[in-house]
Amino acid sequence: MQKFHSNGKLLLTGEYVVLDGAIALAIPTKYGQSLEVTVSEKEGIHWKSFDENGAVWFEGFFDLKTLEGKNQRSELSKTLSKILIEAKKLNPDFLLKCDGILVETQLDFPLNWGLGTSSTLINNIAQWAEVDGFALLANSFGGSGYDIAAARSDASILYQLNHGKPQFKKIKLPWNFSDSLFFVHLNEKQDSKEGIAHYRNALVKEKDIQRISDISNKLLACDSLSDFENLMDAHEETISEIINLQTIKSKLFKDFPGTIKSLGAWGGDFVLVTGDVSDMDYFRKKGYKTVIPFDEMILKTTS
Repeated sequence: MQKFHSNGKLLLTGEYVVLDGAIALAIPTKYGQSLEVTVSEKEGIHWKSFDENGAVWFEGFFDLKTLEGKNQRSELSKTLSKILIEAKKLNPDFLLKCDGILVETQLDFPLNWGLGTSSTLINNIAQWAEVDGFALLANSFGGSGYDIAAARSDASILYQLNHGKPQFKKIKLPWNFSDSLFFVHLNEKQDSKEGIAHYRNALVKEKDIQRISDISNKLLACDSLSDFENLMDAHEETISEIINLQTIKSKLFKDFPGTIKSLGAWGGDFVLVTGDVSDMDYFRKKGYKTVIPFDEMILKTTS
């Protein structure tokens, strides 16, 4: 038996512009996905994916030679087949010496949370196939790769694409006000590809990329909640101007007194909000029931 695990992720700064070289701040989450491989008497690959409640949300069968799915009409099957084929291209010895295997994946967060169902899967397959996770991502889904970096890190990271190559380093967040930070889920699953496509039509200036990088760096020296809020508000305004979309606060939560910061593709998944525990009732009353304190979401470094 082989078992692998990858962390989920949240992008605190740098959404969209990380693709153009901005420095981004990302955190790995306590929630993630595991992948377990066992030998099976049945020929081929039998794949079962379980959600956080232990229910099967995907099941498929794949030919070990071609790595093609038996159900060609399933989009999920096609996607998984593509990832496996690309892993095989990167390591021709992958799956060479087996006749039948059972692969089981286990999520410990809901599918619609946007914490990285795909990135954790790709990083787990990369570990299993003994290939580079960034290369596997580039050859399958594409993207900046920050989520692959977070998937394997035990601490928050600063991430940057330098001439297309991923560079990242572990950081320690100095925020002694983390009990005033919360993640609120917007009850929507945002399509990152759509968000990126919209961004690609925008006019992005070098000064905007530099401004976001500066915010990411300044957050590492931020020791007060008010400074943190000012930086996050400035980030929201900058991205709003670039992609020509309203901030989520002006669109949905105008009367909320604290800061609200979009994370990742705008319009869905989680937002970061500031306030105290009682302030979070504001969101619950509006129907946003998933409110998670910062320290319950973030994976703390073990070092």
